[in-house]
Amino acid sequence: MFNPHGITGLILLALQLLALAAAVFAIFHAVRQRKDAFTAVDKLTKPIWLGILAASLLVIFLFGAVHMLGLIAVVAVCVYLVDVRPRVDDVQRGPRW
Repeated sequence: MFNPHGITGLILLALQLLALAAAVFAIFHAVRQRKDAFTAVDKLTKPIWLGILAASLLVIFLFGAVHMLGLIAVVAVCVYLVDVRPRVDDVQRGPRW
């Protein structure tokens, strides 16, 4: 028999695990980068981003990814992964040609 709460629960669990994995990946990436790379691309400093990402990981873990605070944390992780990470990687890699 079809149980909508079961499928909804699985979807929420998948979103939770995806958000946690993204936050862990973002922290791991930020830790491995040079400190001056963040300021070279006019972004917040490395310690500030590490604090934002660590707080986001904690909030996602405690409240979930679809709670109000969790959504704010997920947005912070997404901003790092979509905006900060590519620019930091580019400035450290140099010209591609």
